[in-house]
Amino acid sequence: MLRDVTAVIYVTPLRSGGSVPGVVEADDLGTYVVKFTGSAQGRKALVAEVIVGELARALGLRFPELVLVHFDPSIAEHEPHQEVRDLHGASAGLNLGMDYLPGAVDFTPEVAQTFRVDPLEAGRIVWLDALTVNVDRTVHSSNLMVWPAFGVAVPRLWLIDHGAALVFHHRWEASDPVKAYDFRHHALGHYAPDVRAADAELAPRVTLDLLREVTAAVPDAWLADEPGTPQDIRNAYVDHLHARVRASAAWLPMDFPTREELAAEEALRAARTRQGRPNWLKWVPDLHGRPAVEQDGAVHLG
Repeated sequence: MLRDVTAVIYVTPLRSGGSVPGVVEADDLGTYVVKFTGSAQGRKALVAEVIVGELARALGLRFPELVLVHFDPSIAEHEPHQEVRDLHGASAGLNLGMDYLPGAVDFTPEVAQTFRVDPLEAGRIVWLDALTVNVDRTVHSSNLMVWPAFGVAVPRLWLIDHGAALVFHHRWEASDPVKAYDFRHHALGHYAPDVRAADAELAPRVTLDLLREVTAAVPDAWLADEPGTPQDIRNAYVDHLHARVRASAAWLPMDFPTREELAAEEALRAARTRQGRPNWLKWVPDLHGRPAVEQDGAVHLG
């Protein structure tokens, strides 16, 4: 079960993500990044954070400790932005906190060029993301941190931010435990991730007992909007993930582009963006019937 703490000092909001989490200090003297229940992503994002984060930790991957944070909006009355204060007001009570990693840096494409990742470690992370359908760990948004800071100690990869995982819980009626997803642009795809070795190592460890343990950490209140009792919903997560892990041969991601292929794809995407209006639209007249006329390399409406 997750520890309970109470936020006593509000430090600052983090605007790097759409949910606008906040950094707080708590009564246990810890510092946490808090994801609020009133955010636009809703409580299902917090459910995914708990289940995937605790599963990652149980499998030996580096993931900061999660805690349940009791938050009183009055401690953040000095926050100058109204939209952030509104978020706090909608989040009074129980929220989710993740241990703050001081000095950690984002695993950006620039960092990735010089950072060595063992193929088996890369395979384990890709495997976990494929199991839990985490579609938000890409070359453009890795949701990975490097910590401790370079030069202080041996830097390691840490997983963060799994709110976009478990996409099946947004449409339970259409969920398919054997469905494969496109992970070609995974943040660790160009490290030759050994997903077969990871599958052989990790799949036997994702047992019914382990899944029951990690889903039990989700507070009842965050499952209240689903049909059935909170335990019914926990059982649905357990059944789906257990069926998925047993069918891993059907969804193991194997096709990853090289760094050079990624660079070529990015260059093509950038060129298309610069080009503006695509060629197939150049000769489409506007709705007022004015024809499109090309002049000096540009298209004008006649």
